[in-house]
Amino acid sequence: MDDALRHLDTAGLRRLYAARQLSPVEFTEATLGLIADLDPLLNAFVTVAADRALADAARAEQRLLALGEAAWEGQPLLGVPLSVKDLTATEGIRTTRGSLALRDAVPGRDAPAVARLRRAGAVVLGKTTTSEGGWSAGTVNRVGPPAANPWNPSLSAGGSSGGAAAAVAAGLGVAATGTDGAGSIRIPAAFCGLVGLKPTHGRVPYVPYCPDRLAHLGPLTRTVADAELLVRVMTGPDARDPDSLLPPHDAPPAPDGPLRIAWIEGLRPPAAGVPADPQRAAVERLAAAGHHVEEIPPPFDDAYPALVTLLAAAEAAGTPEADEAWADPARLPVVRHGRTLTAVQLVRAEAERAELTRELLACLARFDVLAMPTVPVRPFAVDAWHPDAPAYDDPLAWLSWAPAAFPFNMAGLPAVSVPAGSGPGGLPVGLQLAAARHHDALVLRVAREVEAANPRRDAHAHPERTGT
Repeated sequence: MDDALRHLDTAGLRRLYAARQLSPVEFTEATLGLIADLDPLLNAFVTVAADRALADAARAEQRLLALGEAAWEGQPLLGVPLSVKDLTATEGIRTTRGSLALRDAVPGRDAPAVARLRRAGAVVLGKTTTSEGGWSAGTVNRVGPPAANPWNPSLSAGGSSGGAAAAVAAGLGVAATGTDGAGSIRIPAAFCGLVGLKPTHGRVPYVPYCPDRLAHLGPLTRTVADAELLVRVMTGPDARDPDSLLPPHDAPPAPDGPLRIAWIEGLRPPAAGVPADPQRAAVERLAAAGHHVEEIPPPFDDAYPALVTLLAAAEAAGTPEADEAWADPARLPVVRHGRTLTAVQLVRAEAERAELTRELLACLARFDVLAMPTVPVRPFAVDAWHPDAPAYDDPLAWLSWAPAAFPFNMAGLPAVSVPAGSGPGGLPVGLQLAAARHHDALVLRVAREVEAANPRRDAHAHPERTGT
């Protein structure tokens, strides 16, 4: 597959389909061929569903031949190959959740988001690599090899949606779904040079239900337009996720004219080591375009201890002692810490979550959008689940190196990572944009402006040229 085809977005693919210059079967076959060639290097996929993908592509092709461009009415993803993170159930396709205990599990029903993507005509290529249960932001598990960064396969793609990010960045599909409980869409998006959107909590139903109310489901794409399209398809209530039933789901439109944007550079953990020059330059371009930009200190207190309590309790609840034999050994200290927690500690963590939310909303009463580096560290080793620094040797510090990510999970606010240039070694870096609840359109509007001005917007990863 040539470079232009390999890195198409949905709009470009539809143009070629409409002109009969390419068919869904041809494109799916070429994409599966690219997966066969490159995935031994990247380990983006844990399961490839080639036969089913080709059958779905053939149905899409028949519909296009019969109806022409009218075929896209009600099916905006018709013939678009994409992948699904291995945490999310897919009917008839193995779903391991990165766990040895589930390495042969095949669900009998799609998760709501997957069912909606299929109804929109998407071709599901397979399932992408995740850490066990999505517990860490490095995509390492015991089911298969770790997901590698397509810009440099000796480095991590980030996590826990690392396989999804590696696939899309390398051109192994047009888009992917990911999940994000503390940064797991946005971190790999930043590491791999993609758009990664965490919608407002509840906008896309999350099944099985996540009782800590931290997890979001969203897309990883090469363009902001595709992220917006996938979320629009997946949005809507489902009774299996009670949070998805909460109104309002019709977000206000993004306003016209200049916006008030807060630039926050101070969210940097110990041993960060990576300057925020590209992200600052991206925000300066927003100011030059007429937006009112003001640099501010972090507008909330450190909520990491509360996050640890919430996540560790959830990990312990989902891992009985009898199941420890199959669990990732690096995850066990978190599970065991969770078993020591009391109900009082959980209530206090929830109170800290509420205070964090109040602090963020107070800041968002002054500003329309918050902007900051998505991740203040460079990608670490491919087989690691955190940066190599003494500050992260404590097993309960496993997410402390990404302090800009998890607060927006705790508050349920929309946040997107959008490519903003390159950092050390020519690796891509991400700018994170966040707004008030249900203002997803607002973060997407600003993300489109950042995307349009990105000096590296036409750069693509080619892992076959970099090797290991």
